[in-house]
Amino acid sequence: MNKYLFFWISIIVLTFAIDQMIKIAFVSGLEWRSECFSLVLHYNTGVAFSMFAFLGPWLKWIQFGLIIVLLWIILKEHYYKVFLLPAGLVMGAAISNLLDRFIHLGVVDYFAWHCGFRFAIFNFADVMINLAVVLFLWQIFIQKRSL
Repeated sequence: MNKYLFFWISIIVLTFAIDQMIKIAFVSGLEWRSECFSLVLHYNTGVAFSMFAFLGPWLKWIQFGLIIVLLWIILKEHYYKVFLLPAGLVMGAAISNLLDRFIHLGVVDYFAWHCGFRFAIFNFADVMINLAVVLFLWQIFIQKRSL
């Protein structure tokens, strides 16, 4: 196994493990509330902002298919070499959220902002996916790396 593939898989496993450990704490009853945000268990049966919740159990199979396609593209085109960190973050986070859909019938979310305005409830995996998008864009447009 080459070093890029090893580090890419390590990032996937680490992202997945951190996210699942945090989620286990909230599923087990961890809660914390403050004036501006709450750390309280919620299950999201949709995607961002609960979109596509109407798809019900089909959503997990659609997400599963998208992850398989993404994984195939990353491996076939060796994108894990060029986009090591963002590709690892997005795969680890996506797989973790997918596991939630199979185990809990929805994604385990827990961070809710409610200071001045209400924002979507999200989790560590969601943050890692957003970070991965920023890193992809930074590498493509600032570092001028091509796909």
